[in-house]
Amino acid sequence: MADTDWSEQGLCRTADPDELFVEGAAQNRAKSLCSGCIVRTECLAYALDERIEFGIWGGMTERERRALLRRRPTVASWRRLLTTARAAHQRVSGAA
Repeated sequence: MADTDWSEQGLCRTADPDELFVEGAAQNRAKSLCSGCIVRTECLAYALDERIEFGIWGGMTERERRALLRRRPTVASWRRLLTTARAAHQRVSGAA
């Protein structure tokens, strides 16, 4: 099982869990909660690595995650891939 210490820092930690496991237009409201979250990358990586099928995780719906997993079936560690990509983006953009 993956390390989930990051989850205590998530913006959703105080949200009603039912708000993150919704369908249709309500998914956009749930995804908006993720947009400014500092652990969005960790959350998404966890959902992808653990193949979590339901809910909004890291700003993506289950359908979006399934599509990503189908497009990149050889990724062994989404956590490593996303963390590396985030670090590269921060270096290029000069972000902290």
